Amino acid sequence: MHIQAAAGSAVRTAIEDQVRGGSVRLASDASDARLILRILSESRSNRVAAVDANGKILAYELHYLIRFDAVAADGRLLVPPQTLDLIRNFDNPDVEVLGKQLEEEMIYNDLAVDAADRILMRLRAVLL
Repeated sequence: MHIQAAAGSAVRTAIEDQVRGGSVRLASDASDARLILRILSESRSNRVAAVDANGKILAYELHYLIRFDAVAADGRLLVPPQTLDLIRNFDNPDVEVLGKQLEEEMIYNDLAVDAADRILMRLRAVLL
């Protein structure tokens, strides 16, 4: 399998970590692969989920949006373009601002791992 994704793709890294050591061999070049997983887009965003009476933000919804498909080496579409929109709530108290930034980054990393799990499950369902 070859994974086409933008540089620094967290989902790509998570997929590579999950398949490493298993029966799936990762090809560094698409021409060497029987399956090409294409991460078409990957984005992170947040929106306000709750505010108090004074307008202070109490919580956010963190979104991780991934669009992907998979093609065979001959170009046949095996998995049509699909979109995953993963959402987690993130509380925003005024304390430990630096710690909250680290926590937010950890949640996004967890969402990337969840996305990788779901992508691999869909690939297994189509290919087996």
